[in-house]
Amino acid sequence: MEKLKYKRVLLKISGQALLGDLDYGIDPKVTNNISSQVKEVVELGVEVAVVIGGGNFWRGVSASANGMDRTTADYIGMLATIMNALGLQNALERIGIITRVQTAISMQEIAEPFIRRRAVRHLEKKRVVIFAGGTGNPYFTTDTAAALRALEIEAEIIFKATKVDGVYDKDPVKFKDARKFDKLTFLYVLKKNLRVLDSTATSLCMENNLPIVVFDITKPGNIKGVIMGKKIGTLVTKE
Repeated sequence: MEKLKYKRVLLKISGQALLGDLDYGIDPKVTNNISSQVKEVVELGVEVAVVIGGGNFWRGVSASANGMDRTTADYIGMLATIMNALGLQNALERIGIITRVQTAISMQEIAEPFIRRRAVRHLEKKRVVIFAGGTGNPYFTTDTAAALRALEIEAEIIFKATKVDGVYDKDPVKFKDARKFDKLTFLYVLKKNLRVLDSTATSLCMENNLPIVVFDITKPGNIKGVIMGKKIGTLVTKE
């Protein structure tokens, strides 16, 4: 039996990560890859919750910058996260993983409302819980929702799934001399504005000593690797 370093985790997936090779929407190859990796760790006994973004459909901040009312723009973004949650739920259930989608906005025909005790009970039954709709409030990102939900369900760590293999001092796509960090402190991330998560989410994690691992989800086996404690990606901690 392989030894698990973490038994209850929250996986944060950006909407952009779901694009894959597409310009818009959800790439089935991406959801299939994520689902197979999640299945691998669920079968090891790990309790997995997911917070999903909506940037592949809508970016509220961009719409607001172009003249739309910010509150309206953010609510549209929350609806985008629910579409992504249903897409991921479908991919997981097609390979036999029981899931529940819980939304911060009431949408009873397609999802449960977010109820903390119910979410924890689902996790204890080894169901994957997908949290959608952000926090249910405008002006808060899905990064903040991830930190908040992770604390509410008493997750041991946040896994920030990206297309990059960790945190760099500058954009590794644009700069060949970009330096990757293996480990960082929350304070350093905030001071240097490294955007691991947004500043509100990072501060919330720092205050509650909730570590974050930023890693490349496109590489099969990486979710299992970080759960086993392998040195994958960048670890952000208080010390």
